[in-house]
Amino acid sequence: KAIRFMDELGYDLRTHASTSLDAIAGMTFDAVVTMGCGDSCPWVPATIRQDWALTDPKHLDDDGYRAVRDEIRARVRTLLAALA
Repeated sequence: KAIRFMDELGYDLRTHASTSLDAIAGMTFDAVVTMGCGDSCPWVPATIRQDWALTDPKHLDDDGYRAVRDEIRARVRTLLAALA
């Protein structure tokens, strides 16, 4: 479902893969964003840490899924502007 909704924006998820936390051990990041897991997320060193407690779109209808996707896009744009 995610692939279809990201395709609508011209973003091809098929060309991306997750990276294991083991693969980034020892690295520090400008920003780390977690998605609603709060303190239960693994610690990753970062200058900025944000927890975006968003609704999991997994069981939402198409409009709900798009709303979460669009909220993430808006937040990413805001975060990138703050980092610039």
